[in-house]
Amino acid sequence: PAAMPIDAFRRGDEFIIHFDLPGVDASSIDLTVEKNVLTVHATRVRSADDEVEMIVAERPHGTFSRQLFLGDTLDVEKLEADYSDGVLTIQIPVLEAAQPRKIQIAHASERREITG
Repeated sequence: PAAMPIDAFRRGDEFIIHFDLPGVDASSIDLTVEKNVLTVHATRVRSADDEVEMIVAERPHGTFSRQLFLGDTLDVEKLEADYSDGVLTIQIPVLEAAQPRKIQIAHASERREITG
């Protein structure tokens, strides 16, 4: 399988992954999630024109595949995917229980002495 470059980052309460897939037909992209493994398969086909004599052929073609292990803090049930301008974008919300939260700190404004 050919390389499928990615960028992955967290922005606020979501995890975002960009897969570079220039020249790939959207119908050839297969995206699956099983347990905590995200798998992307895509195919880019080279023109089958018999009258063409290739001089330089550096653009990879064939099957592209990539697997990513997702953390337990992501809500894969709400995963969204979009393919535009040769980039597959995956957005996965962070589970509410895993989001940072502010903790109130209690403090005593005065001390009491216990006498007995």
